[in-house]
Amino acid sequence: MPLNLELSEAPIRENRLGSVTGYNGTAGELCRRSREGTLRERERSFSQCATCASVTAICKLAMIRDAAVVNHGALGCAGDFANFNFVNRAGQARRGRPLRNANLINTNLLEHDIVFGGGEKLREAVREARERFSPRVIFITTSCASGIIGDDTAGIAEELEKELGLPVVPVSCEGFRSQIWASGFDAAYHAILRRVVKPPRQKRPDLVNVINFWGEDVFSELFGRLGLTPNYVVPFADIDQLERLSEAVATVQICPTLGTYLAAGLEERYGVPEVKVPPPYGRDAVDNWLRELGRVTGREKESEALIAEERARIAGELEELRGRLKGLRAFVAAGAVYGHSIVAVLKDLGLEVAGATVWHHDTRFDHGDPAGDTLDHLVRSHGDVAMSVCNKQSFELVNMLNRIRPDVFVVRHNGMSVWGAKLGIPTFLMGDEHFGVGYEGLLNYGHKILDAVGNPAFVRNLARHARLPYTDWWLRQDACAFMEDEP
Repeated sequence: MPLNLELSEAPIRENRLGSVTGYNGTAGELCRRSREGTLRERERSFSQCATCASVTAICKLAMIRDAAVVNHGALGCAGDFANFNFVNRAGQARRGRPLRNANLINTNLLEHDIVFGGGEKLREAVREARERFSPRVIFITTSCASGIIGDDTAGIAEELEKELGLPVVPVSCEGFRSQIWASGFDAAYHAILRRVVKPPRQKRPDLVNVINFWGEDVFSELFGRLGLTPNYVVPFADIDQLERLSEAVATVQICPTLGTYLAAGLEERYGVPEVKVPPPYGRDAVDNWLRELGRVTGREKESEALIAEERARIAGELEELRGRLKGLRAFVAAGAVYGHSIVAVLKDLGLEVAGATVWHHDTRFDHGDPAGDTLDHLVRSHGDVAMSVCNKQSFELVNMLNRIRPDVFVVRHNGMSVWGAKLGIPTFLMGDEHFGVGYEGLLNYGHKILDAVGNPAFVRNLARHARLPYTDWWLRQDACAFMEDEP
């Protein structure tokens, strides 16, 4: 379905992409049911935790260098501000950028405001953001509290925009709007597409938008060999960069879970073609990705030369790593598409993937092209794998890890990595999403896993002294015991 940027809010993923957070079975079955339209949400009768869509929206917007974010909510909604600032500064350092703090303010809604309205606090906070940060744009992110009491965020934003003389942009990302935390990414991108991106002044035949999180700069060297230049968005970009996203020759993304909305919007509204194949993790996926990037940008010969050169370069070291890693069993936990990508990398390295869990599942992407189906690509190129969909329910993850007892646990988010270590399982936390990109990424993963399994003393000591918050009764149950039967 085409995106409607005339709407004030981005449609949530449950409605737009048929997304679910509850499933248990195999990757192949998940693919089949997604294609047939028979996949349905399996509700949980007990739920322990989940990430909030407001958090993911703020996460993106807070890292725009010359913007400010006013979070209209209770103080607890600002609980991740310190983490956002740490990640912001760490990522800037990784990219060699001048260090700047994230420009963040919370309106601190209290009981009085919940009863009588928090509009005046919001006005004060936006004025304070203008005074304190001198931003080019101010984004107002909503919360469950401001959404429930019905504060007219959009009306106040319009009023303050006229008063302050700069864009004041409301972002509808209340946590209760969607059970899919990635809907927050879409809310942030919806605001950027509607209010920040401008029509192209002139096209840049070398410029490629790279929708990413905050990993190291690996694309400058890779793209440079094709005569291309990466334009990293959204983290660490400024408003000028975002205004000119429409001038790029193409858009790529390291994870369609993150970038599906922005990439599709740029293609629909401004004709910037999206590279609609799985991201470059694993040999086959890297080959396909480079070929499609070459086709879209008119650099087919250069891409084929790069593929041949890189394949030959890593061949010997890759075979050595495969020999040393053969027989090891792994378990993967990550966001949807990134989880599929990690499984492909591990299988390329010769590991057995004993199981995987992803935080949610989109039955389709906004571009609607089946060539971009990362899960289908995984199953066809690497075979089936046991897979569940679990929106960061720690009790399910611990149960699965305790039953499977893999040789290594590969996990994307630090809040979930502790469970592998407490069970004495060597754990590889993948914090930099660019660590596994391209052909070099295969080698990076291989060496990192060897390091993890070669020195397990710390996690084994930790397991001897750590007490899990889960009883033996729970660990004997099926991991999906609290998930309803198939509808």
